Amino acid sequence: MALKPFKAPGARLALRAKRESRRFAGGSRPAEIVLDISRLLSRSFHAAPTGIDRVEFTYARELLERMPDRLAFAAVHPAGGYYGRLKDAAVRQFLAFTAARWRNTEQVDERESKAAVIRHLIALRPRPVPVAHGPRIYLQVSPHHLDDADQVGAILRAEGARFVTLVHDVIPLTHPEFARPQGAEEHLKRVRTIDRYADGIIGNSQATIDALAPRLTRGLEGRVIRVAHFGADAPDMVVEGSHEVPDRPYFVYISTIEPRKNHLLLLNIWRRLVERWGDKAPVLVLIGRRGWENENVVDMLERAEILRGHVIEAGSVPDNEMNALVAGARAMLMPSFEEGYGMPVIETLSAGVPVICSDIVAHREVGGEAPDYLDPLDGLGWLRAIEAYSKADAPERAAQIARIAAWRAPTWGDYFDIVAGMLDEMTVRASA
Repeated sequence: MALKPFKAPGARLALRAKRESRRFAGGSRPAEIVLDISRLLSRSFHAAPTGIDRVEFTYARELLERMPDRLAFAAVHPAGGYYGRLKDAAVRQFLAFTAARWRNTEQVDERESKAAVIRHLIALRPRPVPVAHGPRIYLQVSPHHLDDADQVGAILRAEGARFVTLVHDVIPLTHPEFARPQGAEEHLKRVRTIDRYADGIIGNSQATIDALAPRLTRGLEGRVIRVAHFGADAPDMVVEGSHEVPDRPYFVYISTIEPRKNHLLLLNIWRRLVERWGDKAPVLVLIGRRGWENENVVDMLERAEILRGHVIEAGSVPDNEMNALVAGARAMLMPSFEEGYGMPVIETLSAGVPVICSDIVAHREVGGEAPDYLDPLDGLGWLRAIEAYSKADAPERAAQIARIAAWRAPTWGDYFDIVAGMLDEMTVRASA
């Protein structure tokens, strides 16, 4: 949720880098890892990141720490859609700039910020791909340009590399009714590109791999497959400075406003709460931008006078403000119909804050026994749970806090141990 300050690798990382760079059995050369950061570049004018943005950033940060001497960066550049390698120094500066911009602890001059982005994009203009002198793995962790199979094929030929990709979800195919118009068609193109080229696939959950497998004509056989849960390390949950939070008991929902996130359920529940409790009703804080095909939700947010002062649409907020809101909440609510992972669930639990979420496979996989689970169609059940959690001495909330104490949060360290092991295995296969 929050972001650790970016630090370029230093002397303290030398031992780790040495360990990561050891030659494999049989004297084979360790693979060069080429990380695609097209998504970060394409989103560089956006002050607030999406979950996928954060994941790609975290890959860049963690791999720089673990294997700086065998890591390179590449991208399809947003200025003209052309491909090439990026200078390491320029990437490090861009990552530091991006981290500071996301934290956004002070007011930012937008004109100055845009000028700074342009300077970074100029410094990050792609350069020719060098000749490979050993095995090479091209690692892409966002869906950016995966819908263009010809471009991906051209990139892999230019690199002479095996292809590893991270799959976040296949929801546009399993639940096309929740996708943008043409969303299912675009996602099918991405899956076909993965099917055609991927030598290795990382799933953010077993639920994602299980949903992907039937849609691969080549299946999973012959590929290196890993399931790795994104980390939610507690030290990332830092709140600096003073931030405004509601002065009544309140709940948060962290999500883009889109149909599968089921905001309409919560807004109807809040209408009922205000009818019952009046001015003593709890507050609902919606964190996240407006998405697509959400006319009914927008109508309620803009026209339901009864919700004024009881439902706050915070939109996209800086990390520190979001952390402050989560820290003081009675619970984080997540009634979504379908998820590939459910990052807000583990990030909230890792901060010691209760979660009430929909009873779906992905949430169960990452949340374990800690959250309270409810069917996303069970409106009365959600109403009862929210009313219970609103009370200062709620036994239900106390019971969950006790369960959270016994819950083990996934860490980025564990995550990248899995990824590094996968890359090592693929290097041995490439050298065989």
